[in-house]
Amino acid sequence: MNISGSGSHSESVSEFILLGFPCSREIQGVLFILFSISYLLTLMGNGAIICAVCWNQHLHTPMYILLGNFAFLEIWYVNSTVPNTLVNFLSETKTISFTGCFLQLYFFFSMGSTECFFLSAMAFDRYFAICHPLHYATIMTGQRCFNLVISCWVCGFLWYLVPVILISQLPFCGPNAIDHFVCDSGPLLTLSCAPAPMSKLASYTLSSLIILLSFLFILSSYALVLLAVLRLPSAASRHKAFSTCGSHLTVVLLFYGTIMVMHVSPGSRHSTLMPKIMTLFYAMVTPLFNPLIYSLRNKEMKNPLWKVLEKFKISLKVFSSRLRRSME
Repeated sequence: MNISGSGSHSESVSEFILLGFPCSREIQGVLFILFSISYLLTLMGNGAIICAVCWNQHLHTPMYILLGNFAFLEIWYVNSTVPNTLVNFLSETKTISFTGCFLQLYFFFSMGSTECFFLSAMAFDRYFAICHPLHYATIMTGQRCFNLVISCWVCGFLWYLVPVILISQLPFCGPNAIDHFVCDSGPLLTLSCAPAPMSKLASYTLSSLIILLSFLFILSSYALVLLAVLRLPSAASRHKAFSTCGSHLTVVLLFYGTIMVMHVSPGSRHSTLMPKIMTLFYAMVTPLFNPLIYSLRNKEMKNPLWKVLEKFKISLKVFSSRLRRSME
């Protein structure tokens, strides 16, 4: 592993080394298997939600259209980091090119920002559905839902663009080892061989703003939803409202609980292990559990998901039978 030392300060860094999880080859092999299983289950779970929303006409409502987009986002969120992490488990050099590192940084943070916008949009949708049920159909029309989805994607991908550009313009002379399994803004700013107060300020400010503002918006929306649910006369109506909102609130708490420790807490950058664990949790564990959280307590989603599973089983049987015939 060729880590540039202090003697190479006259040359610009052309690649970075992602140290990841330093351990023996045997443990790296075990981690590769665990990460691979988690990655495949994440793709399958979120892919099943997308198929269920697309194939079932009853789910063509704003709530499930947002959920389908959210599942699509989760697939690309894990794709921005996990494939490269899996390659590094089997690699001796663990290198990533300069361009590749900043592309990963941009897409990773853009996906995270987009997730904040989508979680806010889903809370906004539930607020109008429960607090203003008579006006919901006129407020959340198909066109407005489409505009809301497009706004989440566009705003998410524009939010962190300026800090990424600022950090990419910094001089990197060496060393080039990043003590992380992804290209994160904190370690990159540390590796810069020139002070970068504006880049640090822009990165920290925009990260904190998107996290705190969206979290406060979601909490405010659900506080109003809770008051409205408690006023519902029917116990069945209250149970249904709590079921749909409870799953979303669980996802919110899982995501924001870890991301705040990483990007808002001032002391979170001083530890070397904690950023890895927190990033691992919100970048891999949360996308893995989201399909389970949204389906287990939601009958409207559970039944279409079973149908998707049945179609998958039938397709698998047809494929295996054709494969056997071709081999005979």
